[in-house]
Amino acid sequence: MSNELEYIVEDSAATIWLNRSKVKNCISWDMLMGMADRVRQAEQDENVKVIIVRGRGNTFCSGFDLNMVEGQFLSGRVNRPRAPLEMVTQVSRVYNSFHDVIKPTVAVVEGFCTAGGFELMISCDFAIAANDAQIGDFHINRGMTGGGGPIYRLPRIVGLRRAKELMLTGKLVSGKKAAEWNLVNESHPPDELNVRVEEFVEPLKRQSSYIMWITKQTANCGLDADPNTLMVMEHYATACTMQSNDAAESVRSFLEKREPVWTNT
Repeated sequence: MSNELEYIVEDSAATIWLNRSKVKNCISWDMLMGMADRVRQAEQDENVKVIIVRGRGNTFCSGFDLNMVEGQFLSGRVNRPRAPLEMVTQVSRVYNSFHDVIKPTVAVVEGFCTAGGFELMISCDFAIAANDAQIGDFHINRGMTGGGGPIYRLPRIVGLRRAKELMLTGKLVSGKKAAEWNLVNESHPPDELNVRVEEFVEPLKRQSSYIMWITKQTANCGLDADPNTLMVMEHYATACTMQSNDAAESVRSFLEKREPVWTNT
């Protein structure tokens, strides 16, 4: 694995560290492919309950390495007109893995979170930010639109007007403002961030991975379903979970006045 990424499993949490702090953790192609590998690794590890992504050097991610974008894709647009489409399609696949993986994903945002870093953040299930983080789509400032999900995901997170404000102005908002807009779940003073992240993920570590998987996937799919379809999906999800071993264990442990022992089945 490239030293541009670190992968650490500790106490039921797998943390993917972006490790190019000298360039504000901007993403290289190898780094992107490595993220996809690490998500798959965490998904397959039965000891992992939650996946965290964050950046070294007190900054999250400033987007894609523009030297890589220019050298591999934009400069070859005449001879290889499909190159930009190939790039954004692959980026989307990697970011979708954070959204679609069966385990909950948490972005921990410090410093700059812009462009491709912003897309990575909104692909995660949750985001916790430092109050002074600088967060924004930013693509329009480089004469581009984001291909990693903002046009689809952002309006569903903050509403259409706020999404347009971020995408069309290229402005940055603080972590504190992002929390007010529901762009992130919480924001905290930088010196409290690590403790607050632990407090946030602790309940996720205590749940059945199987039940979290069904709940997450149903919620994700339900965003684009009509009300009747969503209710049917919810009914099937509920029936499925009620037949699980973990549901039975939950009832037994409650009656026996003890903590449940999940089998994640």
